[in-house]
Amino acid sequence: MTKQTTKWFTSWFNTPFYHTLYKDRDTTEAEVFMNNLTNYLNLPENGQILDLACGKGRHSKYLNSIGYNVTGADLSENSIAFAKQFENSSLHFKVHDMCQPFGETFDAVFNLFTSFGYFDFDEDNLNTLKAIKSNLNESGFGVIDFMNSDFVIDNLVPEEVKTVDDITFYLKRFVDNGYIVKDISFTHEGENYNFQERVRGFSLKDFEALFEAADIFLLDTFGDYKLNKFDVKQSERLIMIFK
Repeated sequence: MTKQTTKWFTSWFNTPFYHTLYKDRDTTEAEVFMNNLTNYLNLPENGQILDLACGKGRHSKYLNSIGYNVTGADLSENSIAFAKQFENSSLHFKVHDMCQPFGETFDAVFNLFTSFGYFDFDEDNLNTLKAIKSNLNESGFGVIDFMNSDFVIDNLVPEEVKTVDDITFYLKRFVDNGYIVKDISFTHEGENYNFQERVRGFSLKDFEALFEAADIFLLDTFGDYKLNKFDVKQSERLIMIFK
């Protein structure tokens, strides 16, 4: 039996297999990034941060541990249900569609680890940016941590096999009509699964056009989690600070 999915970001992210495949993400690197970012932004003591598309809350938990009031929001009900076990008086999690305004304002809104560009329609990407802007208070900063699409495309690994927790994942990567695509197939307990990740290969110029349409001002760009200067050919990340 083969189980397939169509609307990938509402299904794939809501499965335990997504977290299995990516369980080896570098926690230390994420913490260094959060330290560098919050220091650069000079956020107020006990500042309010919205971690938008927070997943199971790894960034949210760390931000809270270093003194911030954090709200984690994600479309995945399973991820939020898991994250809620870590809630306290200054850390909360909520199921939320990032295309929609959250209804509160924050000192910062973080959208981390390429959690943008999933949508089939450009208006949804624009609406997400408008929602982020509406979620910022007068002195607040927006942050999008995206892949450097030019670097990713230049260094794309077409096929890879990765075994995690006794599950062998077969990965195929390609570019299709402006999207960077990853096909994921594996077998678990006698059932075959096929998922696909599709992310728009936005360049800095693409973001600049979206920011202009959303009436957002781009303040700075960085190319890695140490906040080194962005280089279109060499940087692995595209980190954008805006208001």
